Amino acid sequence: MKKISERIYYVGVNDDTKTLFEGLWPLPYGVSYNSYIVADSKVALIDTVEHGFEDEFLANINEALGDRGIDYLIVNHMEPDHSSLITDMLQRYPDMKIVGNAKTLPMLQGYYGTPAERVIVMKEGDSIDLGSCSLSFHMIPMVHWPETMVTWLAEENTVFSGDAFGTFGAVNEEVVDSEGTFGSFRDEMMRYYSNIVGKYGTPVQSALKKLSGLEVKRICSTHGPVWEKSVPEVVALYDRMSRYEVERGVCIAYGSMYGNTAAAAEALAEELRRQGVPCAVHDLAGNVNPGLGLSGALRDVFKYDTIVAASPTYNNGIFPPVETFMKALQARLIKGRRFYALGSYTWAGSSVNLLNSFAESLGFDVLAPGLSFPQAYSPEKCNVQEIASILKG
Repeated sequence: MKKISERIYYVGVNDDTKTLFEGLWPLPYGVSYNSYIVADSKVALIDTVEHGFEDEFLANINEALGDRGIDYLIVNHMEPDHSSLITDMLQRYPDMKIVGNAKTLPMLQGYYGTPAERVIVMKEGDSIDLGSCSLSFHMIPMVHWPETMVTWLAEENTVFSGDAFGTFGAVNEEVVDSEGTFGSFRDEMMRYYSNIVGKYGTPVQSALKKLSGLEVKRICSTHGPVWEKSVPEVVALYDRMSRYEVERGVCIAYGSMYGNTAAAAEALAEELRRQGVPCAVHDLAGNVNPGLGLSGALRDVFKYDTIVAASPTYNNGIFPPVETFMKALQARLIKGRRFYALGSYTWAGSSVNLLNSFAESLGFDVLAPGLSFPQAYSPEKCNVQEIASILKG
């Protein structure tokens, strides 16, 4: 438990054991599940944490409240990493009411069989009085589920934002950001956004416009630090990503069966760096250079304006991990990118042409026909200086 202000307590937990978020995204630095208490004449608990952390969560609540009860459980977002202890809390606090919206109710019943009489349904701008302060509710649908809302504590200029403005990475003992916190979490915030929220740029823009009418001085999201010192930077980064704005640079995403396409991709990355072009390279299959794979590549697609997709021809098509990458770009509605295709083949090459066709269907600026080379990689077959010059533009 950490005291954020006279009214607000952080009662969340860190998860340092889970390896994949949503069963998909690597967690090299862990993740936090954030929950908050606003304690006044009445007490509101905002979101819960992942199932399996009951003991730590309840210990944090007890440390904050002692023998006091909880009047309201605010459900900003129904994803199970924030809602899976709802039934436990209802049993522990029999007088507690759940506060959600009309789209929350069927999810509560479907996941947990929550009785409708335990739920208070809020509409846009509705509020509950806690005594010397009140909580109001604002709908931000599809950031990133349809029931998502934020909770606003006007007396402290604090927004409890659900998954919005969240980030991968466990939080330290301080919880509230300090100088340098934003810089250390920036890449993980971008990775979280690109992996989880990236498809929903238009709803994020709508939410930002709605929140622009509030004088936000503190952001309490469900993952990552509490933002106080870095609120402008955090909001600006979300704004930029949701408008698909990028900086000049190259994201190289490759898959390789026997190392030849990998050798070409890595050589190109080295040449780009030699020429002073910012770049990142990701092994989508994790066979040659295990890392963040698809997760990291998506992050860097939201960072850089140029994509290089490198794939061997596989069964006369695109190597499956690279095809998955292209479909992930399509699913996230990525636009305004420059594109180059690269790949190897043994007896018949088709991956580069197929990649170019896919890129054209996404409206990308295909920079050149690309390069498809036969059999083993060599500098003679794959002139990375020439490719780097094309990419540098």
